[in-house]
Amino acid sequence: MKELAQRVRAQVDCAAEQQLDFLRRLVTLETPTQAPVRTRQGLQLLAGHLQASGFRCRILTGKCSGGQLLAIPRVRQRGQSLQLLIGHVDTVWPCGTLAHMPLVLEGDRLKGPGVFDMKAGLCNALFALRTLQVLQLQPALTPVVFINTDEETGSEDSLLRLCRLARIAQRAYVMEPALDMTGKLKTARKGVGKYVITAHGIAAHAGLNPEGGASAILELAHVVQRLFGLNDQAKGVSINVGKIDGGLGANVVAPRSSCEVDVRVPTAAQGVVIDQAIRGLRSVTPGVRLGITGGLRRPPLERSPASQELYRYAKGIAGVLGFKLEEGTAGGGSDGNHSSQYTATLDGLGAVGDGAHAQHEFVFVDQLFERTTLLALLVMAPSFTHPKEDRSCKVSCALL
Repeated sequence: MKELAQRVRAQVDCAAEQQLDFLRRLVTLETPTQAPVRTRQGLQLLAGHLQASGFRCRILTGKCSGGQLLAIPRVRQRGQSLQLLIGHVDTVWPCGTLAHMPLVLEGDRLKGPGVFDMKAGLCNALFALRTLQVLQLQPALTPVVFINTDEETGSEDSLLRLCRLARIAQRAYVMEPALDMTGKLKTARKGVGKYVITAHGIAAHAGLNPEGGASAILELAHVVQRLFGLNDQAKGVSINVGKIDGGLGANVVAPRSSCEVDVRVPTAAQGVVIDQAIRGLRSVTPGVRLGITGGLRRPPLERSPASQELYRYAKGIAGVLGFKLEEGTAGGGSDGNHSSQYTATLDGLGAVGDGAHAQHEFVFVDQLFERTTLLALLVMAPSFTHPKEDRSCKVSCALL
C-alpha cells in the first residue's frame, strides 16, 4: 500500500495546478438549482473532463432539473461489479453571486460560492480518476460516476436513477464536503423530513359573533406546542416549526392557519415513531379539523457493518498518507442517505473547509490534493462484500 500511495500522491501533486485551474472554471460557472440551463452546462464541463479520462458519458434529461451525468469507463472488465461516485453540481447561490462574493485565493483558502459545497469534491473525484488512468491502474470494481443537478432541493428528479445504481453497486463514495474543519468522514446522517400541518376553522366577526367561529390559529398554537414536545436531544431527535401563516385580520376569527415542520431523526425506527406521532395529532378546538401532509424526504444514513469496514479501510489509507481521519454524524441530508439504503456508503469525501451555504464559504487548498489521493486509493480498494448479480454492467449500459 505504501508504494502505491506514494505513486498516486506523486501523480496528484503533478496535476495540482491543473486541478486548481479546473476548480476555478467550475466555480465561476454559476449553477444554481433553479437554473437548469446553467446546471446542464456544468454537467457538460464535467463530462468533457471525464471523456478525456477514458469514460463514456451521457447527460440524462431531467423532468424539472438540468438532468444528470452518468459516466462509465470505455474499457472495463466484462461482468465486473460496480462502485459508485456520487456528486451534485447545483448550488444554493443564485446567478450573479460572484459579483459580490468573488472567487479569491487568500493564503491557503480558496473562497467562493459553491467551492465547498461541493465543486471541490467534484474536482477531487475527476482528478482521482484521471490519476488512475495516467498510472494505468485498474480498480477491482468498475467506477461509475453519477452527478445530479437537484440535490440542494431534495434530489426528487434524480432519485429513481440514483437508487437504481446504488441497488447494484458494491459501494458508494459521496463527494459532499467533509464534516467540520478536521476533515471527518460522514459515516452517519440524520434522516430529514418535512411536514405541513393545516388547521381548518370557521371564520366569524371577532366582535359581533366570535362564538360563531372556530379559530384555526388557536388550534395551531396547541399543535406547535405538541410538536416541540416531541424533541428528544438525548436521542438526537429534533423537531422545528420554522414557518407559520394564516388568518385574515385581527377582527376575524381565523378560518385557516398552517405551519411548516422540519424533522431530523438519527434512525429509521425513530423516524417511524415521529411520523406516527405527527400523523396522530388531533384537534382539541371544537369546529377545527387538521390536515397533515409530508413525511421523511431522506431516510437516515446509519452506520452499517459494511460501511464501517469501508471507513476502517479509509482510515488505514490516511495513516499511510500521514494524516488522521475520523468519522462523525451530520445533521443535514445528502444523496448518501439514499445510497446507504442499498449499499455501503462513505460520505464527506470531498473538500475540507467551511461555510456551506454561507458567505464565508471556502476550502483549504493544501488538503484538496490529500483528499484526491485518498479517494483514488479508495477507488482502488478491493471488494469487501460478496459480489452482487452480474446484471450491474447491463443496467449501466442500458442507462448509457
